[in-house]
Amino acid sequence: MDITEQVSALVLQIGIILLAVRVFGKLAKKAGLPSVLGELTAGIIIGPYALGGLSLPFFPDGIFPLALTETHTLAVSLELYAFATVASIILLFSSGLETNLKMFLRYSFAGGFIGISGALLTFVAGTLCGVILFSTTFWDPRSLILGVIAATTSIGISARTLSELKKMDSPAGVTILTASVIDDVVWIILLAVVFGIVSIMDGQSGNGFSAAAVALLAGRVFGIWLGVTVLFLLCSKLIASFLKIFKNSLDFSVLALGFALILAGLLEKQGLALIIGAYIAGLSLSKTDVAPVIQERIKGLYEFFVPMFFAVMGMMVNVMEVIQPPVLIFGTIYTLAVMLSKLIGCGVPAILFGFNHRGALRVGAGMSPRGEGALITCGIGLSIGVLSNEHFSAAVFMIFLTIVISPMLLTMAFKLPGKGTRKPAKNDDSVHESWEFDTAEVADLVLSDLLKELRNEGFFIQTMNIDEGLSQARKDDIAIFITEKKRFLSIATSIVDMPFVKNLVYEVVLDLSHNVEKLKHSLDPAKMKRDLLDTHARVTKDINALIEPCCIKIGLKSDTKEGIITELVDIFASAGKLLDRNQVLQDAFEREEIMSTGMEHGIALPHAKSDGIAETTVAIGIKKKGVNFGSIDGKPSRLFILIASPKKDCALYAQFLAAVGSIFGNEALREAVINAETVHEIMELIKKHKK
Repeated sequence: MDITEQVSALVLQIGIILLAVRVFGKLAKKAGLPSVLGELTAGIIIGPYALGGLSLPFFPDGIFPLALTETHTLAVSLELYAFATVASIILLFSSGLETNLKMFLRYSFAGGFIGISGALLTFVAGTLCGVILFSTTFWDPRSLILGVIAATTSIGISARTLSELKKMDSPAGVTILTASVIDDVVWIILLAVVFGIVSIMDGQSGNGFSAAAVALLAGRVFGIWLGVTVLFLLCSKLIASFLKIFKNSLDFSVLALGFALILAGLLEKQGLALIIGAYIAGLSLSKTDVAPVIQERIKGLYEFFVPMFFAVMGMMVNVMEVIQPPVLIFGTIYTLAVMLSKLIGCGVPAILFGFNHRGALRVGAGMSPRGEGALITCGIGLSIGVLSNEHFSAAVFMIFLTIVISPMLLTMAFKLPGKGTRKPAKNDDSVHESWEFDTAEVADLVLSDLLKELRNEGFFIQTMNIDEGLSQARKDDIAIFITEKKRFLSIATSIVDMPFVKNLVYEVVLDLSHNVEKLKHSLDPAKMKRDLLDTHARVTKDINALIEPCCIKIGLKSDTKEGIITELVDIFASAGKLLDRNQVLQDAFEREEIMSTGMEHGIALPHAKSDGIAETTVAIGIKKKGVNFGSIDGKPSRLFILIASPKKDCALYAQFLAAVGSIFGNEALREAVINAETVHEIMELIKKHKK
């Protein structure tokens, strides 16, 4: 296959993967499951062991042919795995950015003890499973990799489940979230040490290695990790200052990701996994003021690459191998071992910190799900040849089961009647408040200012997951949990702290309202409106293409502004352009209430961004007698141009509004259009104007 064919095949494969992960991710969410489960399933279904390997016209070996050879141990092509590797770097860079280091250090005692205990016990349990499976020593690379896979916890899955249960601010919830952050760091350290040992042993069985030799190797790799981490944390402000030289937030955010890629590559050369460098890069920037900006700016890359990573991991699972008795039995035993070790490793220390058996069960269940970290470790183990395809499939099977079982177990644990602590705890009397705003944009604005004010009050802020809209704020023994979903902002905290939260939200809303009023006085929209119909505005082919014959109507009937807008929206409906007529009408009326869209020279320009329409669309209506539309010059409007576009995909919306002056600003053309007898005549007049 030549280079052109390879690239063409890769482009097609990426397109299919993106489509599949979105569809299956959405289906998983609708079923109340994490999207990662749907993305993994998508990979399994379209992968080389399933539909992707079927012979098709022009694809005799399938769209995703099996790539296994004597020298290539992966089921997918090297190119696809490279994409997955870049995705894992972006994922860990984002995780590092989300880690609040100050909070981590301040609240790490109880959570830290629980997280470390759970991670280490599960590492030992996972490794022992490998020792039994392979009939080898504890230091065998295969056993060690199985141990690292077992040691992880998915903070995203735990946080989402706690949020749905409204238990994020409970004593168990706070402990789970804190311990999960610590657990992530322990996993990174374990991975660094084990990967260093595996790299140096170069796939040997480990039988010839003494415990002292392994300890020496582990110490060397741990020293490199610790030294680089401390160095970059100390230099974090210098790094941030360098990034700010580039001014534009998009420029320095992409540069920060480039910095993470470089550090990942350099540490891999020192025997550490690529993702460790990425995590350190994110962690070093997490305590700087550019961290939230970088998070927001790379979100598009995250959404593109990370689901692809989960799909590629799924594509390497051979379902036929998983259902084979030896693999199925080992996968089940492995799952039981790692879940029990988390329950015991996190639950027993929880009892030492004031939880009863009920609370200990909740903490252990919340620490049980595996996710991103476990999958990344699986991929590393397979790519370096330590894990076979059978053992990789068994490990992914374990991850699947924990993702499904752990949220159910956590839910059941919280449904057990009674408190989870031996003594009354402050967070046992938690309450919830919710605020609904007119738009998601307003909710975003309020949340942004609220987090800013919490920081000013001395709170530490941590984003729980880049996708879920979950944040926590901590100060001393105050814990506040914030959830944003579309137009809703929900906050959970102790009953004694809710008055503070309500006051803070009130002040934020009041300040925003005041600033909006000041904006109205500093810039008069009515005066600005007079300059909008500019005849020099750019008019492109795409803008002209928005004017379609099916969306033009001569002889509008209504004599009122509301009636004219309704007729224009009904033009969209007749042309099959609408998803929700009432929603578009409501949004157009709301925009008109803010300020009249009656311009001058007989032109009215009603417009709206609305989720009731699928794409940017223009309707033109004419009423020769004219209607009072509140125009600038006080004259009746006769030419009505309605533009509507989706809120999240408003391509050409503002450009068309600007271009109206160029298209209809010419008096002769405008009068000819208003007095035209047919739609065809109007289209011809506009075409002549284009020329």
